Amino acid sequence: MNNYLIRSKSGKTKTEMKKQLFFIVLAGLFTSLASAADLYVRDFGAGGAYPTISAAISAAANGDRIIIKPKAGGVPYLEDLVIDKSLTFVSENNFAKYILQGSISITPLAGRVVTINNVSLTNNIILTGTTTGGRTTVNIFNSFMNGINAQQPNATLNMSGCIITTLVSLTHGRLTGNRCLQFDISGTVADPNPSTTDIEIIANVITSTGAGIIMDQKNYTFKILNNYMTSGALSIDGIKNASNNEIRNNVINNGSSSAIVISLSTGNNGLISVLNNVLTTNSTLPSYAEIQNNGASLASVYAFYNMSTSAFTTIGVTSSSNNTGNASISINTGNFTVTGSNSNAGYPEDEYADLDLSRNDIGNYGGSDSWSNYWPAVSNKPQVNYLNTPRRIYNGTTTFNATGSGYSK
Repeated sequence: MNNYLIRSKSGKTKTEMKKQLFFIVLAGLFTSLASAADLYVRDFGAGGAYPTISAAISAAANGDRIIIKPKAGGVPYLEDLVIDKSLTFVSENNFAKYILQGSISITPLAGRVVTINNVSLTNNIILTGTTTGGRTTVNIFNSFMNGINAQQPNATLNMSGCIITTLVSLTHGRLTGNRCLQFDISGTVADPNPSTTDIEIIANVITSTGAGIIMDQKNYTFKILNNYMTSGALSIDGIKNASNNEIRNNVINNGSSSAIVISLSTGNNGLISVLNNVLTTNSTLPSYAEIQNNGASLASVYAFYNMSTSAFTTIGVTSSSNNTGNASISINTGNFTVTGSNSNAGYPEDEYADLDLSRNDIGNYGGSDSWSNYWPAVSNKPQVNYLNTPRRIYNGTTTFNATGSGYSK
């Protein structure tokens, strides 16, 4: 049998063509990698850098990183930024913030990703409009600012390690390890290009004396885990229809009204599990309760293994069991701890849910989303901004998988 060497019209064999295609793919990959650049910003344009952040934004291309040197003596950059590209902003000095006296406006676009690290901002960050045909993602890490408004359709806000002095408003995202006055999550109309992930609010300090978290989002399932609300309430005004939502291991220290208030509208049905929380309320008023469900026909609320310093009372709850009133616990809103009989008193089905292989503690240090993950005792170290561990951890030879994410310049 004869062996034939098959050639293309160009005279190349199949092997030669495959090699050529391989090199073309590699060349395209290296070209893509090489296209991302670092642009430096320094006071007076020292060392050939850009003198302003705005000038660097104008010169940048999608995917570039803008590295900003903090000015000496805490002098701010005096400018309002308009970000209309996919860019990353970081400080040139490790663990030091650059100060921006102004505001940041982000122009939405399908597929646009803006990541901001280490800024100390005197004003707000604003997403200026609706994204069409896709989603805009805004990531904010280790920063300080007045407020954030990302409450636009088709927008995701991921924020970790930040201090926000007023309000954070959004429609979707993940908020971990922040300090804030209030979170307002709203989405009462259909999201045309929905995300495939849930809303997650984990391990934050929330200081409002009114509603510290307002959840009025009908497009996404939510998880509210391990937060410490020093004096405000959790208000649930909307949930995704037929969804299964979770309020777990929070401390809601509300002395003026009900700790959790659920008020859904017609056509807005779902299930809410409330477990392993420390909930306090004004026990002298009979109209208030640790959990108050104002629409029992709409929300199925299951409350179990929660604690309160006063009598544990509920209104309109579907099922309530193993909750402890008049508990021997001490709530410290200065260092955000709960001590006393809350240790190893959580849901017994999660036998080894805590990372120390003890049973699930009640409160913000309990469970696999413990504050220990997001509030490290040693500062100036790489920070975890999300940790996904199994709910049950077994003591023995069984292995388990855990994933996490962090950020570093």
